[in-house]
Amino acid sequence: MAEVVDVAAVDIGGSRLKAAIVRSDGTYELARTLPTPPDLEFRLGEVVGDVVAGLTRDLGRPPAAVGLAAPGLVDDTRALGVFSANLGWRALDLRRPVAMATGLPVAVGHDVRAGLLAECWLGAATDCSDVAFVPIGTGVAAALLVDGRELVAGGFAGEIGHVVVVPDGPACGCGGRGCLEAVAAAPAIARAYAQRAGLDPTAAAGCDAQAVAALVAAGDQVADAVWTEAVDHLARVLATVALAAGTQQIVVGGGLAQAGEVLLSPLQARITTYGGALRPLRVVAAALGDFAGCLGAGRLALRLLAAP
Repeated sequence: MAEVVDVAAVDIGGSRLKAAIVRSDGTYELARTLPTPPDLEFRLGEVVGDVVAGLTRDLGRPPAAVGLAAPGLVDDTRALGVFSANLGWRALDLRRPVAMATGLPVAVGHDVRAGLLAECWLGAATDCSDVAFVPIGTGVAAALLVDGRELVAGGFAGEIGHVVVVPDGPACGCGGRGCLEAVAAAPAIARAYAQRAGLDPTAAAGCDAQAVAALVAAGDQVADAVWTEAVDHLARVLATVALAAGTQQIVVGGGLAQAGEVLLSPLQARITTYGGALRPLRVVAAALGDFAGCLGAGRLALRLLAAP
């Protein structure tokens, strides 16, 4: 029987940092969630080093390596945080400060691609080599596995949220207009419903995508129209991606996936209409929830240890 190896896994989010000890047998322990410091760019080694030190104390022995998943544009090959709009960094060396602080080998990857790795290792895509992992929440992104290999392209692969689907549509955080993210991410759905329903500012402030999904399930016609448009935009982009990459299975995660069949059923139907003629496309819910990125960071570290 192979020896079980422990690694420290850290998933950096825009507002929260998740960490755990992940084992080579797929189990994990000592999971914890902390606020992401606003000045993380300047204290990356210190912050991650402290987290790993705490995990080491609780575990009673040092982990064999550290896996770090980061948001934004991440060049895995160079371990470089190319750009993060939420955290404000550009061209940030993600490996060296952590390696110096911990004295351990460090594997670095993108948070969405780490989620893909986790879903393929332990979650909803364990039996598939051609997969798209698509978290839909505050933003929309994709991580692609083609012939069993992740697509990276210097960090730019999978930025589907910035495909323009409504020319001259709502402004997007990237500087463009009418991007998929600006019309089909969770905040965009909530804003569209509030506008069409004529909600006053107080009521609009309390409206989110989960509330819109509940209204869809209850038969609200305005909510249904907003939801149908968002799903149609998502389906067109995802079907195009699937046809280009040969994707067989689309794993939907993020906050919007909590809507369950209210999202998955129409998304499956529209994707089949737009892109299922040559190869059947399955749409399934992610299995690992919010912790996929952290488990994926652990998988990156384990893979680093196994590399020749």
